[in-house]
Amino acid sequence: MELLVRGGLLVDGTGAPARPADLAVAGGRVTVLAPGSGADGAGDRSVPVLDAAGLVVAPGFIDVHTHSDALAAVGEPDPAGGAVPGDTAWAALEELRLAPLLQGVTTEISGNCGSSLFPCLPERLPELAEHLRVTFGIGPVGPAEDFAAFAAAQRPELRRNHLASLVGHGTLRAGVMGFADRPPRPEELDAMCGLLDRALAQGAAGFSTGLIYPPGTYADTDEIVALARVAARHGKPYVTHLRDEMSQVEKALEEALEIAVRSGAPLQVSHHKTAGRHAWGATLRTLPRLEQARADGLDVLCDVYPYTAGSTVLHAMLPPWASEGGIGALLERLRRPEVRERIRADIAGGVDGWENTVGNGGWDLIAVAAAPARRAAEGHRIAELAAADGVDPVDYVCDLLLDSQGEVTIISHSMREDDVRRVLASPLSMIGSDGVPKPGKPHPRWAGSFARVLGHYGRDEGLLPLEDAVHKMTGLPAARFRLAGRGVVRDGAVADLVVLDPDAVRDAATFERPLLPPRGVAAVVVAGQVAVRDGRPTDARAGEVVRVR
Repeated sequence: MELLVRGGLLVDGTGAPARPADLAVAGGRVTVLAPGSGADGAGDRSVPVLDAAGLVVAPGFIDVHTHSDALAAVGEPDPAGGAVPGDTAWAALEELRLAPLLQGVTTEISGNCGSSLFPCLPERLPELAEHLRVTFGIGPVGPAEDFAAFAAAQRPELRRNHLASLVGHGTLRAGVMGFADRPPRPEELDAMCGLLDRALAQGAAGFSTGLIYPPGTYADTDEIVALARVAARHGKPYVTHLRDEMSQVEKALEEALEIAVRSGAPLQVSHHKTAGRHAWGATLRTLPRLEQARADGLDVLCDVYPYTAGSTVLHAMLPPWASEGGIGALLERLRRPEVRERIRADIAGGVDGWENTVGNGGWDLIAVAAAPARRAAEGHRIAELAAADGVDPVDYVCDLLLDSQGEVTIISHSMREDDVRRVLASPLSMIGSDGVPKPGKPHPRWAGSFARVLGHYGRDEGLLPLEDAVHKMTGLPAARFRLAGRGVVRDGAVADLVVLDPDAVRDAATFERPLLPPRGVAAVVVAGQVAVRDGRPTDARAGEVVRVR
């Protein structure tokens, strides 16, 4: 025995009622002991003990939806864009890396919304690098040809928890055919299918799309079906950011269901929401539609974050034609007055098939989260910033993107509380932060989602029993993404554990101070090593890249 967790109330991740139990850890694996029997091992002074008396012990949480692909990846010349240990920039990245762990997340699933750091044909690597710089914003992180190269590029000394990754369709498409707004040629589609097949065989966890983001938005349904069939052959899910989560959300959901039926792939609807004033209340229809599809035999689930605001890249607020050809082409267009006029007209009038976040809400609902060239803008709303400068919001946005070379993220306050609560309570939903971990003022969901579900929604609001909330964070996502040995505390399971105070756990992160750690998370164990003790990180670096077979 290398670690004893003694005296806790075990919530094992299955949804079963909590029960007293001790846990023994050896070789990074768990053995469940009868309550009190761990006292025999406690007499051995060489065995470290975590005293969980009065606390809950649960499996380590699994964040099914992150954009943390680059936080521990090797880049050239450095993954932090020049940051070195000990300086301010490095400290900011360390704070971002620690945020999930401090709330109990022991496994993250990246590569969501169609953006991953792989795969790519060798000749497309330089072109893709610029796109990924803007997407992930952690210095010049280079793309990888396949999942194996991506896994090899992770730096163990920076890996505090585990990381699995999906294959992003946008990256895959750009890595084969660039940023052209056209259907793929047969040989290009074959190449995309081949790269996807290789990455899934190497251990990638599934296939994701982000159908509001160029170049993913340029794909039609048939293209996605062809690729999802590859995922289906591997028994891995099709994970989708729908083509529209606003006024056309129901139509977009039908497209996702069609893709799942035609391809045979399990369907995971990412961060399910009905955003913008024209879609508020639509969860009253979308959730029953998902339930009916599941009753009809379709393997469909969804995930959700516990906030009424989302976060994404600023250039996604512009019509898709503006980004054709990639970031360089976008920035060149934004210099031209006639382009800005066309953008204004499209936001006001809409474009067929485009989500149009601003048209569904307004610039007053969109705040700057990260803008390297204008740090003073972070935390402020676009309408406010434009008014202070005496310019039109579209001109302000275009200039901001030009100043920051496209690397700007935003927070969009676009949802309604009753819709969020319905999705959280649905038996089909699991928890994902959708964290976008960039320096600046990121969305507080990166540091607060799991504690917020347990504390605010579970305990304070009574929306979810503790056992159900933990199941949504552990056993359900582990089963969905085939994370063997994780998500449930049972004999032989990987020793990823969270020890928390059910009466005290709550999120502390706010939009003003987005990385404040949660309260009530006493300890976190990663692969048998204590990574958080008394709410503070240790020196443990036990995380690894998870290969899903």
